[in-house]
Amino acid sequence: MSTSFHDVRFPLRLSLAVSGGPVRRTDIVSLSNGRENRNQRWRNSRRNYDAGSAVRSIADLYELTAFFEARNGQLYGFRFRDPVDFKSCGPLAEPGPSDQRIGQGDGATTAFQLIKTYGDSAAAFVRTIEKPVAETVRVSVDGIESLETDFSVDATTGIVTFDGRAVPADGAEIFAGYVFDVPVRFDIDRIDINMKAFNAGSVPSVPLVEIMP
Repeated sequence: MSTSFHDVRFPLRLSLAVSGGPVRRTDIVSLSNGRENRNQRWRNSRRNYDAGSAVRSIADLYELTAFFEARNGQLYGFRFRDPVDFKSCGPLAEPGPSDQRIGQGDGATTAFQLIKTYGDSAAAFVRTIEKPVAETVRVSVDGIESLETDFSVDATTGIVTFDGRAVPADGAEIFAGYVFDVPVRFDIDRIDINMKAFNAGSVPSVPLVEIMP
C-alpha cells in the first residue's frame, strides 16, 4: 500500500449513515445458444462507499469538508468503519478469540496475517485485514486464548507477532477475533456544494474507494 496514508478514521458518526459495500467486476458474454460465459476480472472484491449520503445537516457538511481538506482530496488514504462489516464475527456479536483461522504453527514462525474468510459449501473468499483496531484483537492457539503479553499487533499491517516464548507449536491452529477498519481514499478531488440544492434535500456525492493491499 502507498505510504500516502493518514492513520486517522473517517468521522464515526458519519460513517454509520454511509451507503455502499463490496464491488466485483465480471465480464458476461451471451452466446447464440442462450448460455453465458462469465469471466472474473478482479480476483478480490473492492469496497466502494458514498459519504454524501451521510450528510444530514450543515454541521455534517462542514465536518466532511474539513476531513476532505485534511486528506488533500484523493492524495491521502484513511481508515473507514464499514457500518455493517467491521468485525471478525457478525455485526451483532462480540469478537472472540476463535472467530477466524489465521494460520497453523510450525514451531518457528512467529508472524501471522489477520484475515477474514467469507464462505459456504460452494466456495470461500479470504480477505486480508490490514487495519485492525489493535486493542480489540484476541488470539487463541489450539483453542486456548493467548495472554495479551504473548503477542503484539501491528495496527498498520494487521500482522500478529508472537513473543519468542509463545511461538505456536508445530501443527497448532491459530485463530483471532478483532474489530477492523477499511483503508480507503476519496475518489474525487472536488466536492460540489450547492446550498440551494442542499436545502431542498439534495446532498453532494462524495465517493470513497478501498485501497488494495
